[in-house]
Amino acid sequence: MHDYQRIADRIAADILSGRLRPGQRLPPQRSFARRRGIAASTAGRVYAELVRRGLVVGEVGRGTFVRAAPVPSGRALAEPATTAPVNLELNYPTAPDQAALLAPALAPLLRPDVLSEATRTAPADGTPAAREAARGLLATAGWRPSPDQVLFSGNARQAIAGALAALVRPGGRVGIDALTYPLVKEIAARLGVTLVPLAGDADGIRPDSVAAAHRTAPLSALYLQPTLHNPTSATMPETRRRRLAAELRPWGLPVVEDRIWSFLSDDTEPFAAFAPELTYVVDGLSKRVAPGLTVGFLVVPEGRTGRVGEALRSGGWTAGRFALEAALRWMTDGTVDRLTTAKRADASRRQRLVTEHLRGFTVRADPRTYYAWWRLPAPWRADTFTAAAAARGIAVTPGPSFAVPARSPDLSASGAADCVRLGLASAPLEALERALRTLASLAHDTHHE
Repeated sequence: MHDYQRIADRIAADILSGRLRPGQRLPPQRSFARRRGIAASTAGRVYAELVRRGLVVGEVGRGTFVRAAPVPSGRALAEPATTAPVNLELNYPTAPDQAALLAPALAPLLRPDVLSEATRTAPADGTPAAREAARGLLATAGWRPSPDQVLFSGNARQAIAGALAALVRPGGRVGIDALTYPLVKEIAARLGVTLVPLAGDADGIRPDSVAAAHRTAPLSALYLQPTLHNPTSATMPETRRRRLAAELRPWGLPVVEDRIWSFLSDDTEPFAAFAPELTYVVDGLSKRVAPGLTVGFLVVPEGRTGRVGEALRSGGWTAGRFALEAALRWMTDGTVDRLTTAKRADASRRQRLVTEHLRGFTVRADPRTYYAWWRLPAPWRADTFTAAAAARGIAVTPGPSFAVPARSPDLSASGAADCVRLGLASAPLEALERALRTLASLAHDTHHE
């Protein structure tokens, strides 16, 4: 073992024992070298080894800090990954008396004759009744797909996977926002797809950045969240949607449009309304209804269901028949509409708490959404704040979880290391208010190091 590794082991032991705390700044390398009586080059190797082990993080112009923990993968947003009493990572809204609203539609499915049919397998295109109901649920004033364009998956994540698997060969490139839904990164990695972060502004991805990336090496598709983007809450204006559609049309470049949170907004047309021949619309019931018994929707351009349906079948991503039958009843008996109304009101209440308790901080949020993107005050960073919040029983998601790695600094999600996302949906309202009050107090504490 080399000397620098032995020294790194001792520093690592101090970190693991708590003698060096998350967020604590290590001395500059030259000072460290003088104190230890070692060469500056050896000190550099010690710090590099600690970075390699994920124990510290170096920040240009700031120094080297003890890390809270390795940056979590997208799985932290899909399943309970924390024992914190207040979980602001998971983000599944629940309406008051939701179970009572859902139960009546399920009762008929338990009759033996109906249950026998409902427990059979279902094809990717479901049933004619389910396709008609889904088309009615997803249609807007400016976009009304045909029932023949609708396919079904187990959830929206599986719909994304099916669309990308059908559109992009392994090794292909997909353009995407520099900040995005973390599980898309995992889906892409499993499919062998390269995500290419594209330059954007307050209105979303810039059309010229798509052109530049496509000229560098052809893109196979784009993944967009144009309505209530997660995590920033931004909504792409109609003018930008039209410009982007015009840019993509000559290349025939397909778009996977994620509309999972769009049910909270009823005044914005989907991107599909401006480029229906290119757009594969993803949606689902996990947010509208509940995550445990859900269905995903994938609306494809006319004539494209065969290839996408095959991708859903081969990936094992088609919807279960029982869930499909339950969803059909909830969509047609008014349950989904009632839950949507209740959850819109609930999201508004929760955003008012954010406005009240995080006043004076830099927070980006739409008053209709269930999440907030918080740029932390200096000297806090995402990982140290996440650790400090966890020590107080509150789980938040560090900004780097949403960042797509970029080769060019111009296309990186700058500032993500200084941000956290707050998921507002899952915690009870009173617990959320207490958590926001605690987080605000914590953020004001600039002597945490």
